[in-house]
Amino acid sequence: MNLENLYKWAQLKGITVLGTGDFTHPKWFAELREKLEPAEPGLFQLKKKYAQPVEKEIPESCRAPVRFLLSVEISTIYKKADRTRKVHILFLSPDFLAAGRLNAALQEFGNIKSDGRPILGMDCKQLLQMVLDASAENICIPAHVWTPHFSVLGAASGFDAVEECFEELTPHICALETGLSSDPPMNWRVSALDRFVLVSNSDAHSPEKIGREANIFNCDRSYFAMMAALKDKQYQAFLGTIEFFPEEGKYHYDGHRSCNTRMTPAETQARNALCPVCGKKVTIGVMHRVAHLADRPEGYKPPSAFNFRSVIPLAEVLAELHSVGDKSAKVARHYFKLLERFGNEFYILLDCPLAEIRQAGFGLLAEALKRIRAGNVHINPGYDGAYGVIKVFEPWEKQEQQLSLL
Repeated sequence: MNLENLYKWAQLKGITVLGTGDFTHPKWFAELREKLEPAEPGLFQLKKKYAQPVEKEIPESCRAPVRFLLSVEISTIYKKADRTRKVHILFLSPDFLAAGRLNAALQEFGNIKSDGRPILGMDCKQLLQMVLDASAENICIPAHVWTPHFSVLGAASGFDAVEECFEELTPHICALETGLSSDPPMNWRVSALDRFVLVSNSDAHSPEKIGREANIFNCDRSYFAMMAALKDKQYQAFLGTIEFFPEEGKYHYDGHRSCNTRMTPAETQARNALCPVCGKKVTIGVMHRVAHLADRPEGYKPPSAFNFRSVIPLAEVLAELHSVGDKSAKVARHYFKLLERFGNEFYILLDCPLAEIRQAGFGLLAEALKRIRAGNVHINPGYDGAYGVIKVFEPWEKQEQQLSLL
């Protein structure tokens, strides 16, 4: 996860602006300052001497500008209203000066050297004030807001409303991150969230995983234009999100992973939230938590809602078509073959004409993409930290067709 690999994989995926992550960590912050240089206002580019060595690894069809935006995720653990709260928050910053001021302030409060995502015993409101004091241009986005254990609305350690967490500073929160286990329609069921823009990020821990989720902007390529689009809900400047199918997320359903027990919210209620195998309390998932706080029925769409599109990562699609693991050499070989032929991954997943893919001899892939774009997929939902298992075809369907990828 160094800048060179992020630069490479952003182009393979089709990402123009990528968060750096972890700017509070002193060694990573120093590397960012060494390897990046200013580009458009509030954005940075990889210096040529670091970019050139990896450019030969990027197919011509994928080469495009990449910009970096200073970002960090911070974990807070503290007591409020007689409960232990554990909340992850994303912070975005327009320059090294603002980020450095925040780092200096946090260093006085806790240990920011031990982890890329520092853990601070600090009230979220206090942390937000510190971030704003470092720069009025800094942006705060609560991360994966429904995750049970580490989020602002999580069942295990969160709040029942964003306002309970940030109190009078809530107006400084303009966006919420849906997380991998929820999508916009789930969030639309809670009217109190209408005032926030819903954003999506890939929460990646390896270069290959960036772009699992993303945001679509149609504005000037600058930090300030992008943040204004979120703050002011500019419908021509922010066009919505690219999402995981939420069932594939690790906390969609309720359950107890150690007992291989997956439960729907109705099943959880019928069993008093106890595991039928061991009798211990199950982890309440995102779907259950959303239903608990919802004041609207499933299927409701607010007039102010932004659009979204759901995808399955291309490597996972190829793994299913070839009946191998998504990290196999076979998948990697076909992945790069497709990118060289058609362009970056997002273009293939979302926009490449299916007829063009069929004509090139990839008929089964074209059928898979058709189904994914229509949301016609099969998923065993994730639960209690285990990813869901997603398939485009039932086994008998794939057997009926000749594999077209050669």
